[in-house]
Amino acid sequence: MDEAELIKRSQKGDLDSFNRLVEAYQGYIYNLTLRMLGRRDAADDATQEAFISAYRNMGKFRGGNFKIWLYRIASNVCHDQWRKAKKEASISLDELVLNSERSLTNGRESPEEYALRRELGREIQKGLETLPQDQRMAVVLSDVQGLSYEETAQVLHCPVGTVRSRLSRGRANLRDFLLKKRELLPGNLRHYK
Repeated sequence: MDEAELIKRSQKGDLDSFNRLVEAYQGYIYNLTLRMLGRRDAADDATQEAFISAYRNMGKFRGGNFKIWLYRIASNVCHDQWRKAKKEASISLDELVLNSERSLTNGRESPEEYALRRELGREIQKGLETLPQDQRMAVVLSDVQGLSYEETAQVLHCPVGTVRSRLSRGRANLRDFLLKKRELLPGNLRHYK
């Protein structure tokens, strides 16, 4: 069954069809919430909350890109959690760096390279944590999740120009943060000014 049919059936209350949509998109949504909130428990809760909200609001989905619609819901859930917490999340970067790899090493790197990659991943996450929420969300959606500027603008409910501005500032702030840790950067970036 294709996505359009699953959506149509889900809008009529078919839980099995909705569960198939969840299976297709849960990795994307979990990855977004984990990078935004930084803790597995918070990401688990936010992902679950996003899908519950999506199920309750399936009737409001009017077509278009379903993945973007889900990202928008998850983005709103993250913003709600930030408002509730009123503090920055503490990030467990060990989980983030290898989230998609699920293995200790990829078999092609030395233990030293592995350790440096993990440490760089921790520093990248720390750098993301220093960004204002609007910049962090734009950077994660565009640079980590791989959304286009237009798709990121749809998720964030803002013009493409605003996305570009947030990305530019966020990337510059992240670059400045990482340049303080030059020893962790790949050789070709260590001398970047």
